[in-house]
Amino acid sequence: MSGAQPESDVIQLLEDLIRSGVHARASDIHLEPKEDRLRVRFRIDGVMAEQHPIPAEYTLPLISRAKILGKMDIAEKRQPQDGNFKLHLHAGTLISLRASTFPCVDGEKMVLRLLRGVDRLNIDQLGMGSMQSNTIRRLARRNSGLILVTGPTGSGKTSTLYAMLQEMDTARLNVVTLEDPIEMQMPSITQGQIHPRAGFTFASGLRAILRQDPDVILVGEMRDLETASIALQASLTGHLVLSTVHTNSAVETITRLTDIGLEPYIVANALIGIISQRLLRRVCSKCATSHPVEVSVTEEVGFSFPLQANFVQEKGCAHCMQTGYRGRLGIYEILEIDDRLRKLIKGRASAQQFKSLLREMNVPTLRRVGIHHASQGITTPEEVLRVT
Repeated sequence: MSGAQPESDVIQLLEDLIRSGVHARASDIHLEPKEDRLRVRFRIDGVMAEQHPIPAEYTLPLISRAKILGKMDIAEKRQPQDGNFKLHLHAGTLISLRASTFPCVDGEKMVLRLLRGVDRLNIDQLGMGSMQSNTIRRLARRNSGLILVTGPTGSGKTSTLYAMLQEMDTARLNVVTLEDPIEMQMPSITQGQIHPRAGFTFASGLRAILRQDPDVILVGEMRDLETASIALQASLTGHLVLSTVHTNSAVETITRLTDIGLEPYIVANALIGIISQRLLRRVCSKCATSHPVEVSVTEEVGFSFPLQANFVQEKGCAHCMQTGYRGRLGIYEILEIDDRLRKLIKGRASAQQFKSLLREMNVPTLRRVGIHHASQGITTPEEVLRVT
């Protein structure tokens, strides 16, 4: 082990750090080398939370220990690296981690992603209303077409996709996925992971899947025109295709597809549904206090609040690690493509025209759904504004 610290101390320190992250419900542990310390931050409920720093003399041996576990080259400090490993914690708990390094001024920053395969949810557990749940179930049972789940990184898109897969009769259907990486394992389907260095990309993998007699195809992300083109053609030839894109709303997803070079008439004919989503932090039930909404918040929201609203404010206590929030819930804007929308897509309509039609169709925006939850005291208006 490199560095002056005893190897046993470093091994114990890393295990304690990961155990603390698991206890705090962190999704990621950030180890950031500074001149005088190793800065430690946890991402909890989507937000970074500062932790006690580690003395600088532990920086190199701690990073090296994690690199060894992840089967990375400990001598290589000039190039980013990534790896995976599993660690046994107390009471037989086995935690899977994905580690990545990034060279920086004071050494190598490392991020440890805590992978929890048990977090697979069904549609009823996603937190949406009955009408939205019924729409998603209806989309998941279609025989063909393209369904896109959209939102920023960490907005729960993978959970939604897996929830939709659980609605399918996988005993009678051939379901094949192409992911980067495989975050949750489902024994009843065939899951593949891309390997760009070996030439196994989303585009090449999707072509290979089409030769595997699939009924349902899940493509982890449509990153480029080639992948998107193959996915759309597959959805038009009798396959149900599920994928994700990084856009901010359902309307923006439609315009993004045409902006990258896809023909509007193909998009209109292939697309059957868009699910735009975010994750809101739940206010801590132990310390939340009633609170009237400030005028500035009212102006920023852009519409009137529901009657008899019960707004609360975060405070912070030991239960929520002084953040004022504990846990998260999803909010969704679900758009089922009909003939009216197809006509607008084919005519290259503006975003304003799409928004006007969605208002006519009474499709609630993400912000309206979020404010509805805030009015029930589940979250705060400020949190809704933060994510929408």
